[in-house]
Amino acid sequence: MKLIKQLIAVATVAMAVNAQAAAPANEAPDVLVKRISQEVIETAKSDKAIQSGDQKKVLDLVESKILPYVDSQRMTALAAGRFWRDASPEQQKALSDQFRTLLIFTYSGALSQIKNETIEFKPMRSDPTDNEVEVRSQVNVARGEPIPLNYRVAKTPAGWKIYDINVLGAWLVETYKGTFASEIGKGGIDGLIKTLTEKNKSLANKPLKTVAK
Repeated sequence: MKLIKQLIAVATVAMAVNAQAAAPANEAPDVLVKRISQEVIETAKSDKAIQSGDQKKVLDLVESKILPYVDSQRMTALAAGRFWRDASPEQQKALSDQFRTLLIFTYSGALSQIKNETIEFKPMRSDPTDNEVEVRSQVNVARGEPIPLNYRVAKTPAGWKIYDINVLGAWLVETYKGTFASEIGKGGIDGLIKTLTEKNKSLANKPLKTVAK
């Protein structure tokens, strides 16, 4: 689980850009990722506050440079599956808010553990008119074989946004889908919202783990 969280962070950080610097409108998604990934990953590696587990600094980084480029609402809807359509607008908003918060804590905990990983991108197979693409990459680690890592990106009115990540052969949305279905089966949509809310409260009170020195 620790490795998966680290890889999620690398993948999502690779999609992040400075919120103050808009990418060219015609920039391909894989070009965008390649252009900004090294800069952001190096920031995570070299920032002493992040490496020491400064929770506010890490949370601020996630909020400003990662979440704007993650379609958390679409991820929530996909993870909820058919139950999403049965939820009221109020329930959908509450569920999306709690899932977004869970993603923040997931990325924050992983970001503070990035150390020596680098990411290498594969040629993207797509048509210029495609609105959804899969960007393939691999994570190079200090020891062991490179780990395949793919993520799905969709073009939205606000630009390209990531909505799913494949880590070690498993899509993140599918992983949450099983958990969501189980919780909904026990307590309905409100039960799932309550479970996520309690989990987020617990995570908020836990210090971030840092990389081994």
